Amino acid sequence: MKFATKAIHAGQEPDPSTGAVMTPIYQTSTYWQKSPGEHQGFEYSRGTNPTRRALESCLAALENTTYGLAFSSGMAATEAVMKLLRAGDEVITGNDLYGGSYRIFTKIFAQYGIKFHFVDLSDPHRVQDYINDNTKLIWIETPTNPTMQIIDIAAVAAIAKANKVLLAVDNTFASPYLQNPKDLGADIVMHSVTKYLGGHSDVVMGALMLDDEDLYKRLWFIYNSCGATPGPMDSFLVLRGIKTLHLRMKAHCENGRRIAQFLKTHPQVGKVYWPGFENHPNHEVAKKQMRDFGGMISFTVKDAGLEKTFKVASSFKVFSLAESLGGVESLINHPATMTHASIPKETREQAGVTDNLLRLSVGVEDIDDLLEDLETALKL
Repeated sequence: MKFATKAIHAGQEPDPSTGAVMTPIYQTSTYWQKSPGEHQGFEYSRGTNPTRRALESCLAALENTTYGLAFSSGMAATEAVMKLLRAGDEVITGNDLYGGSYRIFTKIFAQYGIKFHFVDLSDPHRVQDYINDNTKLIWIETPTNPTMQIIDIAAVAAIAKANKVLLAVDNTFASPYLQNPKDLGADIVMHSVTKYLGGHSDVVMGALMLDDEDLYKRLWFIYNSCGATPGPMDSFLVLRGIKTLHLRMKAHCENGRRIAQFLKTHPQVGKVYWPGFENHPNHEVAKKQMRDFGGMISFTVKDAGLEKTFKVASSFKVFSLAESLGGVESLINHPATMTHASIPKETREQAGVTDNLLRLSVGVEDIDDLLEDLETALKL
C-alpha cells in the first residue's frame, strides 16, 4: 500500500455497528465485560481505546513498523523511552537538540543516575568514541532543531547494532512522508504528533513506533502503568489530520524551497539553515535518506543583536510568532528565548543557537503572501 493510501485508510475499517466510514470517537472510560476477564479486548481507556488503537495502527503503518503507541505529548513519549533505563546507564545524543528533550534529560533523568553525552553527530563515527559497557541508548534528531543538522541514520544504526545499543530517532521534523528511520535501522521512531502528523495546531500528542515485540511489551507496560495516554477526541483529530499529510507535506516542501532560496540572497540575512542547499553540511546524506527537504528553515539576522532580532520576529503579519511547528499556518520562533530557553546560553551558542537566530515553520499559505511578509519584516 502506497503512502497516500495508508494515510487515509491504514488502521481504519468501517464501524461494524453502523458502517460509519470515519472511526468513531469512543468517548468512554470503561467497557462492559460478560464475566470477569471476559471482554472484547478493551477494559479501561487508560490502556486501550478503540479510537486510539486505530490511530496507533495508522501511525505504525506510516513508519513501516509493526507497533505504535500514542502518548499525551511528545515529551511523554520521550519519557517512556527513558524509563527503559536504570541508574548507571548512559545515553549518547546530539549537541543540537530540542530544548524540551535537553531539559528532561539533564533536569529529570540525570538526577536518577543516567549519564548523557551531548555530541556533534554530523560525523556518525564520533558515536563510537562514547560507547562503553554502560551505553544503552543512542537518541538522535535529524534534521535537528533548530540548525537542521543531518545525521546519517543508517551509519549510526550500524554502530548501535554492532554494540547492542538501542537507537531511537526523533522523526518530528521530517515526518513519515519524508523519512522512515526504521527502514534505515532505527529500533524506535519517536514523533511529536502535535506537529506535522496532527498538522492543524489543535492537538498535543506524541508517539513511538517500533518492530520488536519484547521492546513493545516493555514500553506498553510503561505506557499503561504511568498513564500518559491521549483521549479519544485527540486521537480522532490526529486520524483526521493524517488523511491530508501527504498533500500538506508537498506544499510545505514547495513553500520551504522558495523561502530558503529567497533568504539565501537577502541582504539582511546571514546564515540560512536548510538541508536542501548543496553546501549544507551532510546535504548528500539528506538526499539519500529523505525524499525532500521539508518546511523547516532557520536563519540569522545579519549583524543583529537581541533587540533588532526581537523587532524582526514581532513584525510579521502572516507568520505567527509562536512555539511549535508543522501546522498548516506559518510560524516564526526565536529559539534562544522560546523553544531552547532551558539550554544554558554557552551550550546553545556552541550548537549555533545564537541570539540572532530565527526558526521558520513554513506553512501552506500562498507563497507570494509569505515572501511579502518576510520582505516587509526584514526591512526593519
